[in-house]
Amino acid sequence: LVLDDIRELSKVLSDPESMQYYTKPFNMEEVESWIQWSIDNYRKYNHGLWAVILKDGEKFLGDCGITMQLIDKETVPEIGFHIVKNYCNQGYATEAAIACKEYAFKVLKYPKVFSYTTVKNVPSQKVAE
Repeated sequence: LVLDDIRELSKVLSDPESMQYYTKPFNMEEVESWIQWSIDNYRKYNHGLWAVILKDGEKFLGDCGITMQLIDKETVPEIGFHIVKNYCNQGYATEAAIACKEYAFKVLKYPKVFSYTTVKNVPSQKVAE
């Protein structure tokens, strides 16, 4: 992700339905902060969030990647994703998450990775399986 992705990423992060498991949808400033947080992750850990783009290179679908998260008092690599709702349930999040998992194990050499979500977020749980 780069700061130029703000408008496209806001289509998912500012959408109330897509963000129903968050405290609230993001405003534009929060979307910009999200992208900057990912960039900062890259600087510190050599990984962060990537833009999810259709293979033809024409359509921005969301984000997916590996960020460091505090889970149970331990900072661990976590695979997270957000896909624009018109492209949900088509396998894009799963495909992107699998690619991130392979990258985490094969390239980054993490012994384990996590995917954290709420109990109510069944679609994300299915991707994480």
